[in-house]
Amino acid sequence: MHGITLETIVTELVAHYGWVELAGHIPIRCFSSEPSISSSLKFLRKTPWAREKVEGLYCDMPRGTGHDTRI
Repeated sequence: MHGITLETIVTELVAHYGWVELAGHIPIRCFSSEPSISSSLKFLRKTPWAREKVEGLYCDMPRGTGHDTRI
């Protein structure tokens, strides 16, 4: 994931799916209980398996023509 920050990934996933659907795809507490970008970043930065799932979902996320699809 060259050149794409974890914050950008989480922000775009939340914009696309919303917190509820995101928690459905990846059932982790930081997405389902009082979710925030900040708490999610803290958790994902120290939990490699969760970060891999988030990055995988980001790679599979459908994108419109206006998005940068470099990965």
